[in-house]
Amino acid sequence: MTPTCLLLGAPLDCGKQRRGCLMGPDAYRVAGLVETLQGLGRDVRDLGNVTPAPLRDVQGSAHIHELAQNVAWCEALTNAARDAMDEGFPIFLGGDHALSLGTVAGVTAHANAQGRPQFLLWLDAHTDFHTPDSTDSGNLHGTPVAYVTGQPGFDAFPALAATVPEENVCIIGLRSVDPQERAALADKPLDLHDMRAIDETGIATPLRAFLSRVAAAGGALHVSLDVDFLDPAIAPAVGTTVPGGATFREAHLTMELLHESGLVTSLDLVELNPFLDDRGRTASLMVDLTASLMGRKVFDRPTFGFSGSFAA
Repeated sequence: MTPTCLLLGAPLDCGKQRRGCLMGPDAYRVAGLVETLQGLGRDVRDLGNVTPAPLRDVQGSAHIHELAQNVAWCEALTNAARDAMDEGFPIFLGGDHALSLGTVAGVTAHANAQGRPQFLLWLDAHTDFHTPDSTDSGNLHGTPVAYVTGQPGFDAFPALAATVPEENVCIIGLRSVDPQERAALADKPLDLHDMRAIDETGIATPLRAFLSRVAAAGGALHVSLDVDFLDPAIAPAVGTTVPGGATFREAHLTMELLHESGLVTSLDLVELNPFLDDRGRTASLMVDLTASLMGRKVFDRPTFGFSGSFAA
C-alpha cells in the first residue's frame, strides 16, 4: 500500500531577511499540488498550515535574525513532523529553509524511535552548514544541516532526540559555499557534490551511489528540495538565485530515480517566494517535480534502478 500524502504548510519567513516565502504554501496549493497527486492515484490529506509554538525568551547573539521566531517554528515543526510520520508521507510546504530545522529533527526522532537510521538528501546550491556562531548574515535558513547533525552553537534550540549522522548526509547541487562552511566541512564525512562534479559525471552517478547506501542500511530518507537547486532560468522565484543550477531534465531525473528507489519517506519543498515568480512558473515546476517523485512517467519502461541493476 502506498502511504497517504500529508501536506503540511510551513509559512515561516523568519530564516532570512527578504520577505515572501510565507506565501509559498498557498502557491503550491494554487498550482494544483493536491489535484496532481490525486491524479497519480495517491490519497492526499491537506492538514493545513502548522502554527508556531508560543514565543519565549531565548538568549543568543544580537545579530541573529528573528531567533525567537525560528525557535518557535522549530519546536512546532519537530512535533508536527514526528507525528505525521506515523500517519503517512509528509510533504512540508515552505516557507524558507529554516523550516528544516524542525522537519528534519522530527522525522529523525521518529526514525530513531523505530530503530532505523535517518538519511538526508539536501538538493541545494548551498551546504547550509553555518551555525549561529559562524553566520555573518544572521540568517538561520543557512543552518539546518549543522543543527540536525549535532554541531555546537544551537543552545537556544530544542535538544535533539537524535541526530542525523554526518556520513548519512548527501548534498547535491552545490555552487555557493561560504569560507566558514568550507573550513567546517573540510574534515567531515558528508557526501558533497558541486555542479562541476555533476557536469563531469552526470547527476545519476552520485545519487545512485547514495541511494545504494540508504538501501543497504534499511534507512529512512528525507529529501529537502530547495528552489535554488534549480537553475534560475527555469525557477526564478527564490531570493538566493545562483547561476548554473540543475536543468529541467537533471531535476526530473533526480526525482524519477528517487521514486524508483522506493526509499523516500518525507519531503521538504522550500524557499519558494511567489513574489519573485513569473506567472507561477516556479511553483508549477516544483509541483511537477513532486509528481515525478511520486511516480509520474512518460512511459512505463525498464529502467536502471538506483542499485545500478537493470530492473522492470
